Amino acid sequence: MKLFADLYTALDETTKTSLKTEALTTYFAAAPPADAVWAIHFLIGRRPKRLIETRKLVEWAIAEAGVPPWLFDESYQAVGDLAETISLLLPDPQYSTDLPLHYWVEERLLPLARWEDDRRRESLVSAWREMNDSQRFVWNKLITGAFRVGVSQSLVVRALAQVSGVAAPVISHRLMGDWQPSPEFYTRLIARESEDADVSRPYPFFLAYPIEGSVDQLGDISEWQIEWKWDGIRSQLVRRNWRTFIWSRGEELVTERFPELEALGALLPEGTVIDGEILPWRGGHPLPFAQMQRRIGRKVLGPKILADVPVVILAYDLLEWNGRDIREQPIEERRAKLAALTDSTRDSGRLILSPVVTPASWEDLTALRRESRDRKVEGFMLKRHGSPYRVGRRRGDWWKWKIEPFSIDAVLLYAQPGSGRRASLFTDYTFGVWDGDKLVPFAKAYSGLTDDEIRKVDAFVRRNTIEKFGPVRSVKPELVFELAFEGIQRSPRHRSGIAVRFPRIARWREDKPAAEADSLETIRALLPPG
Repeated sequence: MKLFADLYTALDETTKTSLKTEALTTYFAAAPPADAVWAIHFLIGRRPKRLIETRKLVEWAIAEAGVPPWLFDESYQAVGDLAETISLLLPDPQYSTDLPLHYWVEERLLPLARWEDDRRRESLVSAWREMNDSQRFVWNKLITGAFRVGVSQSLVVRALAQVSGVAAPVISHRLMGDWQPSPEFYTRLIARESEDADVSRPYPFFLAYPIEGSVDQLGDISEWQIEWKWDGIRSQLVRRNWRTFIWSRGEELVTERFPELEALGALLPEGTVIDGEILPWRGGHPLPFAQMQRRIGRKVLGPKILADVPVVILAYDLLEWNGRDIREQPIEERRAKLAALTDSTRDSGRLILSPVVTPASWEDLTALRRESRDRKVEGFMLKRHGSPYRVGRRRGDWWKWKIEPFSIDAVLLYAQPGSGRRASLFTDYTFGVWDGDKLVPFAKAYSGLTDDEIRKVDAFVRRNTIEKFGPVRSVKPELVFELAFEGIQRSPRHRSGIAVRFPRIARWREDKPAAEADSLETIRALLPPG
């Protein structure tokens, strides 16, 4: 545990990629497989869910720290992070042990979910008494389900590749899917030669970079395969060993959520992996993404919802053909094979080849892009002819040229502290718009400001707080911000009657008074008809 806590501290204390990679490489070179595999599990975001109710955790921490509840509450509001607050208030450890990470996870962390409260409290307090400050902090992060550290999966992969000598794309592929954190898995992960026993395993997704500036910087338009950018669930359909598996880009196995696509898999040849977008679809056109959310939000998919919101997979690429990885083949060859597959399953109506757009010039493409919202798409994907299917987000071969987002001006109404490095700053905001002469909450956003702007807003919040609701502050409605968002729909669950997708702060409108912020009437005009 000490080695892992030291790694967490090293990663948290630097923003330099080289130093993070060095810390990871040093750790994996020294850690035994049983510990290293759990470290990977947590570092790439596969943290456990909250294992103890917050109320009980706070109650036990207050008792162990010997502080009154009001002091704990004030400390929590000042620090902004529960795990860190507990670590700071606990008394010095009675003794220190150096038990390995896998012991703490397998024998003390995971069993908390099934133990009774008395045993949970006893084990938790015992752990606090055995750990130093940095170990306690990491331990508390794991318990609360809030373990996050500033390191990407690609950095973890890079470090593992350096330690093992195995190519990074191979490591990335082996980390996909539903693996269990065991020493045996770690051994296979870093082995020069390894047989993959997981027939469901998808491939790492190839992600496009956004185009910044003029699209004609990409050269001659004839060098590019151009497709519409669809708004659905990026997925891979895997057909192996007479079974079908559907994985989301977030590496969630979602096969049971799409039974019609599982049935589609039975029509495909063995050893087929398709990359595409799952879309709600009817009459040759996509339905609004809100219809997909109707399906996603249901535990049981009855005949009515399946009939109301049918789905297809719009196929982008073919990654495996007859059991062979073909990602290094040129995109034209992969698409030809994919076209043959979609033709062979045409009668099912569930597998559709992503159509190619063939404008004569960038000017023509620019004009066509203006039709994106009417076509219920987000813009274009541009893929270089001859390109392979790469791993992760790589510049050069695939670009996305999205339409400009919606934007409105809104007033800051509420603020609360962030997490991690921003736990002591007010960084999470709720914004409102005018409904007559009243401001109503409209959207929440926490990204888009510079560090300097965040500090200025934080100072404003502290000087202009009207009321406190736990960690949340209501503030004088004076600051105006431009919010950008990708989609808009009606929603009876929101006070404004409107929900937006992916809201973020575009800029601080220091030139605009609150009275000139947008109104609900203006925003309703952005809603699609119907």
